[in-house]
Amino acid sequence: MLRIAFAFSATVALFASLSPHAHAAQCGSSAAGYESWKQQFAGEARAKGIGASTIQALMATNYAQATINADRGQRSFSLSLDQFLAKRGATTIVARGRKLKQSQAALFASIQSRYGVPPGPLLAIWGMETGFGSQRGNQNMLASIATLAYDCRRSAYFTEHLYAALQLIDRGALSAGQRGSMHGEVGQTQFMPKAILAYGTGNLENSANALMSTANFLKAHGWRAGAGYQPGEPNFAAIQAWNAAGVYQKAIALMGRQIDGGE
Repeated sequence: MLRIAFAFSATVALFASLSPHAHAAQCGSSAAGYESWKQQFAGEARAKGIGASTIQALMATNYAQATINADRGQRSFSLSLDQFLAKRGATTIVARGRKLKQSQAALFASIQSRYGVPPGPLLAIWGMETGFGSQRGNQNMLASIATLAYDCRRSAYFTEHLYAALQLIDRGALSAGQRGSMHGEVGQTQFMPKAILAYGTGNLENSANALMSTANFLKAHGWRAGAGYQPGEPNFAAIQAWNAAGVYQKAIALMGRQIDGGE
C-alpha cells in the first residue's frame, strides 16, 4: 500500500512553488473554452514539473457538466438544522454509528489514543460523507477538479486542488482514473487532493486509513483531547474547518454527541 502522508512543511513548500497566483490560463463559464484552457494549463503544469503521462491524463479529460450543475445547485445547506438532519438521514447514521463504534472499538480506541478524537464525530463525518463507504461517487476525479479549476466561480481554490491531484497522480498515490464525488472528493470520508497531501495517512478507500486521516485533519486544526466539540466548545472550530456550511457543522456535532452516548 502506498503511503501518502507528507510533512506539513513540505506541503507548504509545494504550494509555494505551485502558487495559483501565477496561474495564467483563462477561466471560463461554459464548456466552450475548456479545450483551450487545458492547453494553456498543461503548459504551466509541465513547466512546474508535472510528468508527461499525468499531463496526458489531464488532456484526456472532458468538461464535467454534471459537476458544474452540482456546484450550482447546493441547496441543502440552506435548510434548517432539523430539515438538514432529516434529509441526510441522521437517525440512520446515529444508529449505524453506534453499532460501528462497538464492532470496531479497537480501531477507534487506537485513533483516540493517537489523535485525541473520539469515535462520535468521526463516525458522523463518515456516515454523512459516504453512508459509511457505500456512496463514494462515480465521477472522474481529475475531470471534476479540472473543470472547477477552469470555471471562473472558484478557479483559484480549485487550481490548488488540481495541482495537488496532478502531484498525487505523478507519485502513484492516486490513479488518473480515480473516481470520486462531484467536486473531486475521494475516499471513505471524502478528502480533496490538497488535504490528502497534508493529512492523508494511507489509501483513503480503506476505512481505517480514512478515519485516521480525518482524525489527523481535526487534530491539525486544533482538536484538543478531552475538550467538548459542541457549538461554543473548543473543538467545534476543528469541525468548522472540515466543512464551511454551518448547518453541516452543527449536524456533525449533534450526531457525534448522540453516537458517543449523549442525548
